Amino acid sequence: MTAVMISTMVLCFALTVSVAVSIGLASVLGIQASNANMLISVKEMFSAINKFPLAAIPFFILAGNLMETGGISRRLVEFAKSLVGGIQGGLPMTCVLTCMIFAAVSGSSVATTFAIGAILIPALIKHGYPTAYAAALQATSAELGVIIPPSIPMILYGVSAEVSIGELFIAGFGPGLLIGGALMLFVHLYCRYKGWGKHDGDGRLGIGKATWQAGWALFMPVIILGGIYGGIFTPTEASAVAVFYALVVGIVIYREIKLPDLAHILRKSVLSSAVIMFIIANAGLFAFLITRAGVPDAIGRWLEAVLQSPALFLLGVNAALFVIGMFIETSAAIIVLAPILAPVAVHFGIDPVHFGMVMVVNLALGMITPPFGVNLFAACTVAKISLDRIVTHLVPFVLVILACLMVVTYVPQLSLFLRDLAYAK
Repeated sequence: MTAVMISTMVLCFALTVSVAVSIGLASVLGIQASNANMLISVKEMFSAINKFPLAAIPFFILAGNLMETGGISRRLVEFAKSLVGGIQGGLPMTCVLTCMIFAAVSGSSVATTFAIGAILIPALIKHGYPTAYAAALQATSAELGVIIPPSIPMILYGVSAEVSIGELFIAGFGPGLLIGGALMLFVHLYCRYKGWGKHDGDGRLGIGKATWQAGWALFMPVIILGGIYGGIFTPTEASAVAVFYALVVGIVIYREIKLPDLAHILRKSVLSSAVIMFIIANAGLFAFLITRAGVPDAIGRWLEAVLQSPALFLLGVNAALFVIGMFIETSAAIIVLAPILAPVAVHFGIDPVHFGMVMVVNLALGMITPPFGVNLFAACTVAKISLDRIVTHLVPFVLVILACLMVVTYVPQLSLFLRDLAYAK
């Protein structure tokens, strides 16, 4: 059964069949090859999505779309520009900083790419930055959407590996701030080297005025994250609060969302949510079948024999995840691999929350690496250029995040310090 499933999945990937369909087809053929009852497929696919924490996914996606349409994104950009836009390279730094703030609500890197990219990519081009550089920067910065909590991939890891989602969320702040800070420093130095962005401060608002205009937008992450860590509501309930807040601010306060807009926003959110849920359902069936076939145990024993120390295990996992992330969508990769790798990590004495950060940061890289980086396609769509044009500008950004990934991997306290403070035993 396992051979049939793996070979079918690899063949489908080679034929560029979508990830969800490839995994689902491989699972169905695996059931047929083992002469099992086909009702297993229906039961396990339903079980994979019949989990309360997954309800957060469509709500966070809807919240991100409401923020984009309701003017919250634009005000966050103006606020970030007022802080860092006055120095050389300030506009690219604004892109990174805005994505960090937006990530504290949206939970999705693709939503962040469209919401912020629609504003900043044209602004970067207007200020003389190459179009390809602007698209590569936006795609990379939006990756912070899945690293800084709340994060949809963290929710999926928590469900798959049976780890507290609240602990994962608070552990994401360290890696998120590290990567955001490293990207801001890099783009500032790179712009000084290239001579770009000497007039980035033109037209920016004062800090006081920008803060006043973005006040309601800035209060949103405070409510969401403060409510989670204050014990007022769960991460899943926080997603519904985010939708309600974005709706009220967009319709009543900023008045940029009209009632006819809601149909388009809801349709866009439903389509995005359905794609993710379809992947989760098929990946859940696939994970169930390979677990029954003993594949996780076999891989675990092999890894223990070959990689005989935690440091080597983490290095090997990082190398494998980097390659896997290039070809498999982040959500699907986490759902399939987390149940396999997390128990092995625990065997090596690695905290499952720390290991979750390693998986999320590494697989987030897959969103900006060809050939299937979803952020790249989103940024290219906004910038109206082909994917091949941004690869050259993308390489330095990937190297910066790889360096940060090594720090996250081998300095566990970066992820666990806040977790240990908040969840002291």
